[in-house]
Amino acid sequence: MKKKDLEIRLQKVKNFIDPDPSLEQYMTPSVIASDILFIAYSEGDINDMKVIDLGCGTGMFSIGAWMLGAAAVKGFDISEKAIAVAEDNVKAFNANINLQVCDIKNVTEHGDTAIMNPPFGCQSRNADRPFLDKAMELCDTVYSIHMGRTAEFLDEYVSSAGKEICFRKGYKFNIPHTFSFHNKAKHDVETVMIIIR
Repeated sequence: MKKKDLEIRLQKVKNFIDPDPSLEQYMTPSVIASDILFIAYSEGDINDMKVIDLGCGTGMFSIGAWMLGAAAVKGFDISEKAIAVAEDNVKAFNANINLQVCDIKNVTEHGDTAIMNPPFGCQSRNADRPFLDKAMELCDTVYSIHMGRTAEFLDEYVSSAGKEICFRKGYKFNIPHTFSFHNKAKHDVETVMIIIR
């Protein structure tokens, strides 16, 4: 499958029906998700691997990893509403993905690769840290999206856990007008995707 084909297929993933602002529920744009997934695929971190999606939302990364040949995919999210939509998406794609309602702090499932888009910490400061901690605990390799301005902190944080950021790539993450406190039709956020090994 070509990256453009993956992007087109991922555009069919349904969005959150009733997103929770406290959980910063924004679906990863298919153009960003497909690019990150293809990087992971080209690095040998998806095909025949067990992929863990922490804070899986409606299943964008989970479904994409399955499409690219992951041996097993497990998605976890604290939101029952998000998992319900993710289950609908999984059925629509006839995908073999295990989804579970679970606080990521309680996840014990180990995998080869974690691919995730944790909360940026706009509503709750440092909301991404538990995701990073759990991903580094459970998987040898982690692909994760964060606010671009936190790049220096991420280096120190990951290093203190005995891991290393070996790659990074910036993206403009488009956040549409979703909640009442949004005062623009859309907002571009500078983000960075990091690979931790």
